[in-house]
Amino acid sequence: MWSLVAKALLAGAMIAAIAEIGKRLPAMAALVASLPLVSVLGMIFLWVARPDAENMAVHAQATFWYVLPSLPMFLAIPWMLRSGVNFWIALLLGCALTVVLYLGMMAIAPRLGLRL
Repeated sequence: MWSLVAKALLAGAMIAAIAEIGKRLPAMAALVASLPLVSVLGMIFLWVARPDAENMAVHAQATFWYVLPSLPMFLAIPWMLRSGVNFWIALLLGCALTVVLYLGMMAIAPRLGLRL
C-alpha cells in the first residue's frame, strides 16, 4: 500500500513541477515533460516487482510503439489553438486523435509482427 502511495506522490510531484516550470519557461517545461521519466520509473518499479528480462523487453518495446501514435497530438493541438479553437475543444480533439491512432496501432501491430 505504501509503495502505491509513494508512486502516486512521485507522479504528482513530477506533474506539479512541470506545471510550475511552465508558468515561466514553457519550452523548458515541455522538455521536462518529454523526458521519459515516467517510462523509466515505470520500468524500475516493474523490474523490482517482477525482475524478468523478457517481460521488461516486451514492455520497453511496446512503450516505443505506443509513443508514436501519441506524437501527432502535439502538433494538432497547437495548430488548433493557433486557428482559434478553444483550448478544451483542442485538447479533447487531440486526445480523441490519439485514441484513434492507438486503436490503429493495435490493429496493425500484429501484421507487423509487433507484440503490444
